[in-house]
Amino acid sequence: MSSSAVHSFNKLLTKPKYSSKSKATEVDDDSNLKKLRRLILIEGIPSTSDPTLRPRIWKILLRITNLSSDKYLGYVSRGPCHDREKIRNDTFRTLATDKGFQERVREDMLIRLLDAYVWRNSEKQEDMNHLDFCYVQGMNVLAAPFLYTMPSEIEAFFCFAKFIEECCPLYVQPTLEGVHRGLRLVDKCLKIVDPELFAYLRSKHLNAELYAFPSILTFCACTKPLDQVLLLWDFLLAFGVHLNVLCVIAQLLLMRDEVMSSPSPMRRLRTFPDLEALPVIGIAVTLVRDLPADLYDELVRHPYEI
Repeated sequence: MSSSAVHSFNKLLTKPKYSSKSKATEVDDDSNLKKLRRLILIEGIPSTSDPTLRPRIWKILLRITNLSSDKYLGYVSRGPCHDREKIRNDTFRTLATDKGFQERVREDMLIRLLDAYVWRNSEKQEDMNHLDFCYVQGMNVLAAPFLYTMPSEIEAFFCFAKFIEECCPLYVQPTLEGVHRGLRLVDKCLKIVDPELFAYLRSKHLNAELYAFPSILTFCACTKPLDQVLLLWDFLLAFGVHLNVLCVIAQLLLMRDEVMSSPSPMRRLRTFPDLEALPVIGIAVTLVRDLPADLYDELVRHPYEI
């Protein structure tokens, strides 16, 4: 990644922050956000050249404005939450094959963050608009990129909370409603963008529920390597997590020939190949243009609209 890309990001990030008192500043802030998204799409975040960039950008994209260490430490001080057994059943295997993750993120950090989140929401239920934010399958994997990326556990906690409550609240309900909506949308969108592949999978009695559940549940964080997952999440946080549906389809299209030539395609689909974020993002962006407006609108709304 060139030093010019680092300079472009840093120049944009040092501009005055948004002030609600000024309409002019509000317009300027929106303009800067569009520039930031464009840079992410064209250049990618040069995190190896400047490791501070990704955490700073993720906090901007998630609109993180309050990082209260007292609040987080207060939740942690309560000890194990009522979901601790379920949490412990998942945390030990979180990104277990990724050496870099295992070296940077200890299991106790993940357990502590998830315990704190359950405590936080046990006292906020009346404000959650009929949504239930107890611990559910997949939360451990969704928390992992934040713990890996953020400089502190406190920052990871508040980013994780904002992400699941505002970007994809239906994905973390006890029924996993958003996940099942996303899986149905994989089938709907695939039928339009590649009817031949869709028909072949259906002829083998395969739908997205059978082969795409982990990828939809975790926004592809279950697919190695982690550095490619982070690149994909840069894109999803910038343009919307709903696009993960198209990113899953993009991965299918990248292995299309192998799937179509296999008499038992589920063997190929059981484990997706290593993630290559840039080709996946490129295909996903192209697929947006192929979708009817009403279907794209459904795609946008599916992670959060009750």
